[in-house]
Amino acid sequence: MEQRISLITLGVRDMNVTAAFYEALGWRRVETEDGVIAFDLIGQTLGLYPLEKLAADLGLAVEDLGRGASTLGYNVRDKAEVAAILAKAEAAGGRILKSAADVFWGGHHGYLADPEGNIWEVAHNPYSPLAEDGSFRWNGH
Repeated sequence: MEQRISLITLGVRDMNVTAAFYEALGWRRVETEDGVIAFDLIGQTLGLYPLEKLAADLGLAVEDLGRGASTLGYNVRDKAEVAAILAKAEAAGGRILKSAADVFWGGHHGYLADPEGNIWEVAHNPYSPLAEDGSFRWNGH
């Protein structure tokens, strides 16, 4: 198995509201014919899929899917971008969980939840600068 993630799928109750949230952040959909709303990222794709269909595919009840203790990370090029992205997300219908602040490891970050409760960390990490194309590597390129 190669060390990569190809697709992150979020099971969502309201496809239209959740898609509108990501579109309000400036993301563009990829056309699909299979009931998935997809946003191509740098090297991966974020897919939105109806929660009930995801549960059925897994053979579980929706209640049994639970919520994992996980976050999706979005790194930015400079410290000021953290607060700007959080503000844009809040204006788009997201909820700020932690305002932009300096963090013990020397970076600057904040947390938000999308309309379905999926948690994102927006961070500036001075030790892991983004490549020109926006790709991220732990401890830089």
